[in-house]
Amino acid sequence: MATMKIKKGDTVKVIAGKDKDKEGKVLAVNKKTGRVLVEGINMVTKHAKPSMKNQQGGIVHQEAPIDISNVMYLHKGKVTRIGFKMDGDKKVRFAKSTGEVID
Repeated sequence: MATMKIKKGDTVKVIAGKDKDKEGKVLAVNKKTGRVLVEGINMVTKHAKPSMKNQQGGIVHQEAPIDISNVMYLHKGKVTRIGFKMDGDKKVRFAKSTGEVID
C-alpha cells in the first residue's frame, strides 16, 4: 500500500456515510486496514462490563474506525486532495487546491 496521505492530528471532513459533512480531528490511523479514527465521528454504543478501569460498567459511547476513502483533508476550511513533492531533499505533503505545503 502507498503512503497514507492523512496523518494523526489532521483535521478532516467526512464525505460519505451517515456522518457526511461532519468535521473532526484524526485520533489514529491504521495503515494495515486503511481506516482512521476521527473525533466525534461514527459513534457506536458498547456495553462494558465493570472492571478496575471502569468501576461502573454500563453503556459506553465511543468512536469506531471509518474508511480512509470516506474522509478528505481540510485546508483553511475547504476540502482538498493531498499530493507529495520534494522540498530540497525532504518529501513533504502539499494541498493540491492551493499548492501550499502542509508539513
